[in-house]
Amino acid sequence: MSRPGLRAACLAPGAADRPAARAPQLITVAETEAQPWRNGGGLTRELLAWPSAQDWQLRLSVAEIAADGPFSSFDGVQRWLVVLQGAGVTLTINGRSHAQGPADAPLQFDGTAATDCRLMDGPTRDLNLMLRQRPGGLQQAQPGQGWQPPGTVCGLFTRMAGSCQITAVPGAGPARQALPAMALLWFASAPASLCWQPLESDITPADPLPQAWWLWASTESPAA
Repeated sequence: MSRPGLRAACLAPGAADRPAARAPQLITVAETEAQPWRNGGGLTRELLAWPSAQDWQLRLSVAEIAADGPFSSFDGVQRWLVVLQGAGVTLTINGRSHAQGPADAPLQFDGTAATDCRLMDGPTRDLNLMLRQRPGGLQQAQPGQGWQPPGTVCGLFTRMAGSCQITAVPGAGPARQALPAMALLWFASAPASLCWQPLESDITPADPLPQAWWLWASTESPAA
C-alpha cells in the first residue's frame, strides 16, 4: 500500500527535551455517533472529551447546524469555531456580529457570552473546540511546516486526507501516520514535533481552504 506523498520536507526548530510520547489515538467523524442538540437546531458528534466525559477540560466536536438559534452557555469555557462545510454562519456574540466562513481563521469567544447563530446559506458543518480554565488553542496547520506543541496534550484535525509525521523525542527518527478526511489524531502526551501533509492528489487550486488544524492544551491550570 502506498503512503501519502509529501510536497515539502517537514522541518521543525529545535525542541526542548520531553518524555517519550504515547501512541496517538485516531478518531473519525464517520464512526462517531451523532447526538441531537438540546434546542433541536442540529447534531453534534463528540470526538474527544478529555480527561473524561463527566469532567472534561477539553472537548472537541463536529456540529451539523441545520437551523438558526442560540448556542448553549458554558461557564468558565473558552470556545473556538471553524466552518468545515457549507457557506458559513453569522454569530452575534454579546451584540457584536461575526461572519464566519470556511476560509476564515478559527473564531475564539467566551463560552458564557450570549451567542446567537444564523446560517448564511443553508446547513453547515463546524469544528468546535472548548477549553475549561485551561491554556490552549486551535490554529491552522500549514502543510510541510513542523509544529512544536506548546501544550502537554495535543491533536490534529483533518478536513482532507493526508499524513502526520511524528517525532516523539528530539533526535529520534520520525514515524508517519496516515489520516482520512474528517478525523482527529489525538496525543495524550505531546510529542516533540509534528508535521502535516495532505495527499498530493487532493491538492487543487480550486480548493484553497484550510486542510487541517492543530489543537493543544496544558495539563496544568493557569496560576491564580
